[in-house]
Amino acid sequence: MTSVDRRTMLMGAVALAAWPARAAEPDVHLTGPLTQGGLIIGKAPPGTSIVFEGRALMVSPEGAFAFGFGRDAPAEAKVMITDTDGRAETRMLAVTPRTYDIQRIDGLPDAMVTPAEETLERIKREAALVAAARDRATPILGFTETLRWPLPGIISGVYGSQRVLNGEPRRPHFGVDIAAPEGTPIKAPMSGVVSLAEKDLYYTGGTIILDHGHGVSTTYLHMSRLDVALGRSVAAGDLIGAVGKTGRATGPHLCWRLNWFQERLDPQLVAPAGGPA
Repeated sequence: MTSVDRRTMLMGAVALAAWPARAAEPDVHLTGPLTQGGLIIGKAPPGTSIVFEGRALMVSPEGAFAFGFGRDAPAEAKVMITDTDGRAETRMLAVTPRTYDIQRIDGLPDAMVTPAEETLERIKREAALVAAARDRATPILGFTETLRWPLPGIISGVYGSQRVLNGEPRRPHFGVDIAAPEGTPIKAPMSGVVSLAEKDLYYTGGTIILDHGHGVSTTYLHMSRLDVALGRSVAAGDLIGAVGKTGRATGPHLCWRLNWFQERLDPQLVAPAGGPA
């Protein structure tokens, strides 16, 4: 099954989740794919309190909020809603599971599978920087905009796939790879603020993270050039850098990622169908 076929199947099955209000219940609506890797954008009456899986969500003055399902999210998720009069309700969401591509490669030299100790220390430091950049609950409302593809290209890698090297499962691939010539401009898919801008991370090379508000962020890896600095505000369509092959990359491409805080989501489920044309 191709990535486009997979996306069409998922979106066709669970493209819209909406809760119509019943008598004396809060009028809360959800939009997005109720599946592993899905980003959900919610709308509630102003002043409504929303708790997702035990976590109190930020709700904007206009009633906008967001949450997401990780790659291996369980089959059910609980949402608790309390209106301005104190009336509370619990609703359960059915989360559709997905099947991911698994590739097994044996006979590799150990040095290719497990980095040296000094390299591991660097990897840990850089991972902490990335985690901090994603762990932001800001009132920005960029996440309510349409998520655009950041550049044209060919999808060469999909979310959720995983390699097993010498029998040892590696971390799954948490982004969408878009193959394009080196130097191809990369543009912000929604408005936001630069929460990380690093030119030389071990795995990902030139790396940018954009904060779109309420815990939603997008990440750009292996860039040859960074055109924005930490703390800069960007609008949808603004140039942020260029495609490269920095870090551990075998050729020029952009690895594009979507997060809700530390939950890794699938941007291909949210961006317009048809791919990065």
